Amino acid sequence: MTSAQIDRSASAADAGLTTTKAPFIEQAQKSGQLYIHQPYELYNEDNHEAWRRLYDRMADRWRKYANHRFLQGIDVLCLDPKRMPRLEDVNKFMAPLTGFRAKPVSGYVPAYLFFDCLRQREFPTTISIRDKEKLDYLPEPDIFHDIAGHVPMHTDKAFADTLVRFGEAARTAAEIVGAVKDRDERVRRVTSIFKALARFFWFTIEFGLMKSEDGKSLKVYGSGLLSSYGEIAHSIDSPEVQRFPFQLEWVINQYFEIDHYQPLLFYVDSFEHLFEQVGVLEQWMKQGKLNNVSPGEPSMSEADVQSFLEAGRAA
Repeated sequence: MTSAQIDRSASAADAGLTTTKAPFIEQAQKSGQLYIHQPYELYNEDNHEAWRRLYDRMADRWRKYANHRFLQGIDVLCLDPKRMPRLEDVNKFMAPLTGFRAKPVSGYVPAYLFFDCLRQREFPTTISIRDKEKLDYLPEPDIFHDIAGHVPMHTDKAFADTLVRFGEAARTAAEIVGAVKDRDERVRRVTSIFKALARFFWFTIEFGLMKSEDGKSLKVYGSGLLSSYGEIAHSIDSPEVQRFPFQLEWVINQYFEIDHYQPLLFYVDSFEHLFEQVGVLEQWMKQGKLNNVSPGEPSMSEADVQSFLEAGRAA
């Protein structure tokens, strides 16, 4: 190893794997590496402290607001409250239950590739963690959001099967747009379908509520809520939040904004109900009902568009 390489390695180790400040991640992105490994030795004490603070303050809120399947998942995964999780350990506990595995990535995964990972029971997982002094500021997903927010739900068979079903729906979308001859129409069609898929995912997997087992209250199962100290309580307790029974025609036409607490949320009856709704979503897609959903957020990047078009050509 050259002295320059040694210096870079030392710098990476000193910097740790802090979101937006991690040389290891920057280098992977520059070299075009999307799927990577988790270099656990690069986590520094600030990274472990950030995890400890995040986990410690969420524990009581999970017990009060989280869906019981999530709480079971937290127990099953045996996450260490004080040290960053090793993905190989997470997978050791999760894979035998549902076949799902956390798959480390260097950053944003284009839409179709993300959904197709779900179809294959792989969950793209960020390995960096937010700054320990900015626990509420999250410029992009981090390992706490992915592992403590998403992954406990992946230990539940009904929920895991719903994610796979959603990935299959995305594959259907690629096949449908792949059959459209005119390129401009392909792009318009995939943009509309993507908005419907993204809105469905947002209002369920990320920010979904569910009836409690006794049907008398609402509990949280969406990962965006489960990883947010402030918003998990706000979603259930705040009189400012509108909470409605899940209505597919409303969800796929409802835009959302990501930079503030959500003012509108939907609840489902059960994970079986959620699985059923993914099936209806796919059926509507085949019937053309997703071809002209309302405009507005979320936007679709060129990489997102290309990921669906390339998958459609390969279908």
